[in-house]
Amino acid sequence: MFSYEKTPDEIYRQSFEIIQAEAELSNYSDGERQLVVRLIHACGMVDLTEDIVISTDAVEAGIAALVRGAPVICDVEMVRRGIIKRNLGYNNELLCGLGVEGATAFSNRAKTTRSAGGIEMLKQQLPGSIVAIGNAPTALFHLLEMLQEGLPAPALIIGCPVGFVGAVESKEALIKVAGIDVARALNDISFITVRGRRGGSAMAAAAINALAIISNKD
Repeated sequence: MFSYEKTPDEIYRQSFEIIQAEAELSNYSDGERQLVVRLIHACGMVDLTEDIVISTDAVEAGIAALVRGAPVICDVEMVRRGIIKRNLGYNNELLCGLGVEGATAFSNRAKTTRSAGGIEMLKQQLPGSIVAIGNAPTALFHLLEMLQEGLPAPALIIGCPVGFVGAVESKEALIKVAGIDVARALNDISFITVRGRRGGSAMAAAAINALAIISNKD
């Protein structure tokens, strides 16, 4: 009754072809371009390039972390579920602390969300990891607080919380803490973020998927 494309590979091919034709990608390196295309694919908005901020060597830092087997820490299960495990070729663990014992108790004590509590519960695994935050600004804020208190930094922070309360501010705080305004990140924090209200679990997962695909090609 309807005429539409059904072949998965062809859907992907046409989607990426359209994105590359319509989005402004000329300012990105090859690795950054692959990542940006997948971020756009996750949300359907080619103007996303206006808000994407990628720190110096962030893609390279993420790939290196995956290759050495670093865990990927997610703020919510939606991010973890969106990551394509078969592309993680280095026995990388996918972790989410929401269900870890103590997350709820911490959130109650600190008067914050369970997502922030989940990040707290994975504190020991954070240094050198890749952190993918696609839902909770509170999780990103709490991560930044821990870094300011002296916790060694993750290899890469993908900070894409979505929403109307705290999302914009948490991402601007990430940019400020990382020191994007200097030639080299002030605190040696590599990050990828999307300024403004846009973001979401699909974008955070798409960023990991892009890095995983690139790492397998390398």
